[in-house]
Amino acid sequence: MISRRNIRIKVMQLLYALESLGSENAQPAQLEKQLRKQIDQTRTLIAYLLLNIVEIARYAETYARQRASKNIKTEEDLNVNIKIAGNEVMWKIWENAGFRTIVEQDKIALMPDADFIKKAFLQLSESDVYKQYIAEQSRNKKSETEILQYIFTDILLADESFIYQTEELFQNWDDDCEIAEQMILQYLQKPQSLDLRESVSPDKWTFAKNLLVTVLEKENVLMDLIKPKLKNWDPERIAVVDMLLLKMGVSELLFFETIPTKVTINEYIDVAKDYSTKQSGQFVNGILDSIHKDLISQNRINKIDFRKR
Repeated sequence: MISRRNIRIKVMQLLYALESLGSENAQPAQLEKQLRKQIDQTRTLIAYLLLNIVEIARYAETYARQRASKNIKTEEDLNVNIKIAGNEVMWKIWENAGFRTIVEQDKIALMPDADFIKKAFLQLSESDVYKQYIAEQSRNKKSETEILQYIFTDILLADESFIYQTEELFQNWDDDCEIAEQMILQYLQKPQSLDLRESVSPDKWTFAKNLLVTVLEKENVLMDLIKPKLKNWDPERIAVVDMLLLKMGVSELLFFETIPTKVTINEYIDVAKDYSTKQSGQFVNGILDSIHKDLISQNRINKIDFRKR
């Protein structure tokens, strides 16, 4: 589920917290537990977004009951179209064992705002996309998927109040919104692929743990390579995030034999641009590229072609 880029960001954030709080003596087991918690937050966010989509679709039945219970009813009140409440893709998500487990385990069912669900459904029901959807008598996977995608991209993500509420509930929103959006759209296309019980694959969890531990345990080795490249820069005055990204990047160059060096350098340039200063991308690029060239000349980089493993 989670990407290596997302893992790098979470490792960087944990290392930053350790440095800021002066918790250098924290035990590896504690750090791994905290890292796993941060990774699992991505899964919880995805489940929350999916639940909002499901609740908006299911609200059609509630809306129909409310209109049918009015004292003075019209023919229209008695014949509200509830096709979307039976959306086949939505029900595959709702009945998915992994999804239900995480909703219950992480207490996500309590999070969606009832007033917002109602408002969102009414907005949906007035749209041309929805009217076209309910006008079709038959069901097909394409239209079932597209209406849920519309709820997600054109109603949820387009609503400032919903984004604000989500940011309040999930501190990881800014970091995880991109991957969450990708995963939601993937699940809507292939709901059978949904298994939120595994927030990270075993190989990526190994990568995450090893990256965190390597940066902490190989501090001296890493700084011996970084310091000579800083020239007139005082290491103490370099942005903390930049220094952490350099350590992580050099760790990957030296100790992660299946990750291509070009991928490593490009990833840390991008993270530096997003999480540090305007000049950080260029700074990280220059230092890592220089260290990379030195390591190659010293025959210290030994990478395995993952395609031949």
